[in-house]
Amino acid sequence: MTIRGRILKIHPASFVMASFLTVITVGTMLLKLPVSTNAGFISWPDALFTATSAVCVTGLIVVDTGSYFSTFGQLVILGLIQIGGLGVMTISVALFRWIGRAISYKQRSIMQNLFTHTPRADIFALLKSVLFFTVVAEAAGFVLFAVHWIQLKPLGEALYTSLFHSISAFCNAGFSLYANSMMDYSGSIVLNLTMVSLIVTGGIGFPVLHEFYVWMKRRQTERVRLSVHFKTVLITTAVLIVGGAVMFAFLEWESLSAAHSPGDIVLVSLFQSVTCRTAGFNTVDIGSLNEATLAMMIVLMFIGASPGSCGGGIKTTALALLVAFTYSRIKRFSKANIFHKSIPSDTVTRTVSLVLVSLGAISVVFFMILAGDLEAVRATMTGNGVFLACLFETVSAFGTVGLSTGVTPALSLWGKYWIIGMMFLGRVGVLAFAYIVVGAGAPRGIEYSEENIMIG
Repeated sequence: MTIRGRILKIHPASFVMASFLTVITVGTMLLKLPVSTNAGFISWPDALFTATSAVCVTGLIVVDTGSYFSTFGQLVILGLIQIGGLGVMTISVALFRWIGRAISYKQRSIMQNLFTHTPRADIFALLKSVLFFTVVAEAAGFVLFAVHWIQLKPLGEALYTSLFHSISAFCNAGFSLYANSMMDYSGSIVLNLTMVSLIVTGGIGFPVLHEFYVWMKRRQTERVRLSVHFKTVLITTAVLIVGGAVMFAFLEWESLSAAHSPGDIVLVSLFQSVTCRTAGFNTVDIGSLNEATLAMMIVLMFIGASPGSCGGGIKTTALALLVAFTYSRIKRFSKANIFHKSIPSDTVTRTVSLVLVSLGAISVVFFMILAGDLEAVRATMTGNGVFLACLFETVSAFGTVGLSTGVTPALSLWGKYWIIGMMFLGRVGVLAFAYIVVGAGAPRGIEYSEENIMIG
């Protein structure tokens, strides 16, 4: 078989993984350059950790972004965030189209897998909308952030800060130029609502944005049916945002009411509900939150964003499908139904497998961190227990969230490598890894006669 033939047989998931690994490698080498840091040096593990966190739009850090890296290094991180948020293949396909080169079937297949829930002929129209929404959202965020920071900083610094945080927020990266993230601006309505809007827009998924655009464009002349995917993502996202905000305010009411006005409590609760699902910014000290709040945030981080977005986690649609599947079994329905549509059994099976494998991966990494870094983490803890803090860090990496109780910088070399793997798994996707490891061919195995076992 020729080299071209072998390449064509590679599953799209392998291409996606290889593209992310390539960008991470290049990013690590750029961050390792003396010009990238103010001190002129960064260790290879820390450079790799930072590059992976940026490409996987996570936001976990081992050194402070604003003070440790030079302007050049910060721009490298910003470029990695943009590439990682959009996806390497998205940018390469867009460049190929721009210079007039043909797009291969493999590239088209990858775009289908990344941004559509059903096969479609207008894949390039979807690609244009992805780039359009990215430019518009980041530009709008830049302008609104500039309105806020121009009042507090010199013009050049204000514009640079606005650009950095606009891209970081839309890509759900969580990287900030401030050591305490957005804690100094917890009462700013402009900054909070702008960042929340960018995070939700970037995390809701490009297929949903594209479908909404098509609906708005055609609804005056024809009836456009909104897909089950569209409705599921919007409703699940709204429930999680509102429910998370209410729970956060309830669990942290004593500390919030002592330090904030009622209006600021609403802003803080809304901000943390949105950002802890995938973005990683914070307006409160995560390490000072009580254990019930951290446990609630772990659940939100595990769920994450929506498919085809910049975020990680098992995704909002997986949660909705699990609820529908559980309800169907309780009611003894043969199919899981959502909005009067039956979901294919194969999709339900893959969803259950996704959740189980994700829980398994988190459990393994969590155990390895506890086994290897228990004493180092305990030395840094001033409030919450080591067990919950390590679990919080692990799930934050898997959900590409980036929130931290302060554990990450204290990790050993192997602890950092485990978190790096978790971030990569969370961004590329558990299903993509499954395709790579076991293949995507027809189901195999021997089918025997059935015999029941007891459960429950």
